[in-house]
Amino acid sequence: MRKKIVAGNWKMNKTLQEGIELVKEINTALEADKPACDVVVCTPFIHLASVTPLVNPSLIGIGAENCADKESGAYTGEVSAAMVASTGAKYCILGHSERRAYYHETNEILKEKVLLALANGLTPIFCVGEVKDERVAGIQNQVVESQLEGALFNLSAEDFGKIVIAYEPVWAIGTGLTATSEQAEEMHAFIRSKVEAKYGKAVAEDCSILYGGSCKPSNAKELFANPDVDGGLIGGASLKAADFKGIIDAWKK
Repeated sequence: MRKKIVAGNWKMNKTLQEGIELVKEINTALEADKPACDVVVCTPFIHLASVTPLVNPSLIGIGAENCADKESGAYTGEVSAAMVASTGAKYCILGHSERRAYYHETNEILKEKVLLALANGLTPIFCVGEVKDERVAGIQNQVVESQLEGALFNLSAEDFGKIVIAYEPVWAIGTGLTATSEQAEEMHAFIRSKVEAKYGKAVAEDCSILYGGSCKPSNAKELFANPDVDGGLIGGASLKAADFKGIIDAWKK
């Protein structure tokens, strides 16, 4: 039975003090009303060591939003996977469309990041997805397939089994647009078919694939009802405890 997951991505938001308050609020809400899925909160690096001890680890996993593609050394301003793991964080978002677009992260760079995250016991939440021009041109499947092949399909079946995939229709992030439920399911099913072709049915059926494009309390239930959508990677709606809890509650019967 593959895991159902709702993961928050705070991006470059919240001061340390604000982040501490938010994570306490989320933790309190989930202790009062246990979630029916795994919950992950991915914060800026500077929050990690402070927020990890504040959550009930049986209810919330803490993650980073990125890590370096180098193990250690003279890389001013970078944060290694080992550093992330040393805070008690358990997850790491890799390959987010904003990292690809603004910081020119390639499949080769991401391949290194994935290996380092795994070597340090972190669960990568690996993002794939197409931009608007690619969707309009009808090449979204080729784009996503090349991202999977370029950064993940070098892994053994055992290591691939430790990956969570997040599909981002990049044209639906921060635009207010949302892929239709049918579009989301279509791409998630395509991703699962590619995993099956590479690693076999058992690995594919075990792989959690999250939807990451303007998921809100109002549309989460419809999106999560699709057979190949195993949860969400949540941006803006993860910055308010009530909204984030509303999405988490979409998994309740």
